[in-house]
Amino acid sequence: MAFKPTVDLDKCEGCEECVENCPSEVMEMKDGKAFVANEDECLGCETCVEVCEQGAITVEEI
Repeated sequence: MAFKPTVDLDKCEGCEECVENCPSEVMEMKDGKAFVANEDECLGCETCVEVCEQGAITVEEI
């Protein structure tokens, strides 16, 4: 099973909560915004979704 995390850059405020809380280090920061750097490592746990107060992250099963 594979998962695809997505960051809505219009909603992301650069708080870095997703980067700090992802157990697989899928997210990184670039130009003050979170981005998906290691999509293949995503476990589908949705920790990033839960910690994002702006609702900028979604995770879908692919």
